[in-house]
Amino acid sequence: MKKPLLALLMLVALGGCATVRTLDANKPGAPVVYAGTRLDLYAMNGGCCPLDRFGAQAPAWPGLDLPGSALLDTLLLPLSLLTAAGVGFNATGGL
Repeated sequence: MKKPLLALLMLVALGGCATVRTLDANKPGAPVVYAGTRLDLYAMNGGCCPLDRFGAQAPAWPGLDLPGSALLDTLLLPLSLLTAAGVGFNATGGL
């Protein structure tokens, strides 16, 4: 009973996750490395235009999203670095 509930909560959390939003943004020139974490920090510091900068809206509660985005960005770091370096990996999106 606990595992399905946990899986459901994770899916709901990922729907608002800044990292997931920036991966799907596909905005040319948007940051790729630690994109979700940077989007959360941008929103927490009163950034005015996340769509223009990141190609994605910031989560409603960036402070709550920050730890999860930082963890997911860290797990995706090798792919982000390859993308930022232009090494034939076709990931798109945020920082």
